[in-house]
Amino acid sequence: MLNEVLFPSALNSAFNIQHSALQVFTTIGLEVHAQLRTSSKIFCGCSAAFGAAPNTHVCPVCLGLPGALPVLNGKAVELAVRAALAFDCTLQPVSRFARKHYFYPDLPKGYQISQYDEPLATGGAVTVDAPGGPRRVGLVRLHLEEDAGKSLHAGAAGTAIDFNRSGVPLIEIVTAPTIDSPALAAACFARIRDVLVALGVTDGNMEEGSLRCDANVSVRPDPAAPLGVKTEIKNINSFRYVQRALAFEIERQLERLGRGQPVEPETRLWDSSTGRTVSMRGKEEAQDYRYFPEPDLPPLVLEPAWIDTIRQTIPELPERRRDRFIRQYGLPAYDAGVLTQSPALADYFEATAAASGSPRAASHWIMGDVLGRLHAAGATIGDLRISPEALAGLIRLVESGRITGPTAKQVFEQMFATGGDAEAIVAASGLTRVDDDEAIAALVRETLARHPGPVAQYRAGKRQAFGFLVGQVMKASDGRADPGKVSAAVRQILAGP
Repeated sequence: MLNEVLFPSALNSAFNIQHSALQVFTTIGLEVHAQLRTSSKIFCGCSAAFGAAPNTHVCPVCLGLPGALPVLNGKAVELAVRAALAFDCTLQPVSRFARKHYFYPDLPKGYQISQYDEPLATGGAVTVDAPGGPRRVGLVRLHLEEDAGKSLHAGAAGTAIDFNRSGVPLIEIVTAPTIDSPALAAACFARIRDVLVALGVTDGNMEEGSLRCDANVSVRPDPAAPLGVKTEIKNINSFRYVQRALAFEIERQLERLGRGQPVEPETRLWDSSTGRTVSMRGKEEAQDYRYFPEPDLPPLVLEPAWIDTIRQTIPELPERRRDRFIRQYGLPAYDAGVLTQSPALADYFEATAAASGSPRAASHWIMGDVLGRLHAAGATIGDLRISPEALAGLIRLVESGRITGPTAKQVFEQMFATGGDAEAIVAASGLTRVDDDEAIAALVRETLARHPGPVAQYRAGKRQAFGFLVGQVMKASDGRADPGKVSAAVRQILAGP
């Protein structure tokens, strides 16, 4: 999310690293893996749903049994094309699948079906907000592939294998190695997620493994010098961890070079508990995978008319929607960025703004009370019981003066818990605003009589006691009294004998 990307940092302030007296330039490239929102796997009909009992979503195809033939999932191709169009990639009229050979216990065939020299799409870019203005990060390729299974390590008890993920459909988006700071890398990863979620291509759930990132990084003393030896940090599932892992890895490489030791080309893992990267294995290169064309799948041919049909279904993307929120609703850039983090949240805001007639108030309530309570409950906007029309009703009650701000907070809490209507809650609980002058004056006199000390302090010249006394009157009214009239009444009575 936006607030997880930490641009202001000693490591990232100038998009290069100042290490001791040496200026060091960093080169970073990302490989983002996104699980496609399909009901079944990419080459078979097994469910791709998360959370099932181990090894229950499997069949001869995803288990790699002899004689089982893969059949390409058309929905996976459609979603991949949507992503490619959104990032302005060049779709290839013909692409091919290949076998990528390497041994892992959770890859039962001994190879992964992916795309290599003839990917689905090439080129394109992602635009990222950065200090100094937007940065355009080029893309190298976007291709389809299958996921591997999952190893469950149990220490001395050994390792169990769950093949439910084996064959789950993925797209891999590879950026050009033009990212020059950990913060920009994290922001780029976040922007890719925002776009993919807005498209409905992936649910973006990083805790469940629907979205993860491999980061390649190297350092060099001069931007004109050859690229340094790169290391890869594998399977990072957080924007913040991308930034921290890269920052650590850059410092680790610099320390080795400073001691006269070479940087080894290797794959490393990020250990968030220690804040360090740890070695996983030596870095494989393309030739190590022994790619060759997948003989059981024909070339993938995209019809131009079908691509045009998909292009027409692409929704308003987050960056464009954010800019529209700023122009149309007069929102600050930060607010607009938060409200467009997901299509569901943006839709909720627009519906509330339309029903209430007050976009700024809608933004205030959603960014403050709604998101705050959802975060505390570990829930999302889809779990919210309060409809946009119901929240708009609460906003209208406040803006019409029928209830006070403190009362509105009480009403909101009841609405959050029950999904009830603001008008009905106010009526049932007797929370209507008290603005009768005589009733307020009586309440003020009673309250001042209970606090002779602050009254004497105010009359002796300690004006800060005034705020305390007004607060006590509001508390006595359960927040229902008109704050302006309370302040005026307190001032008038204190000025008297």
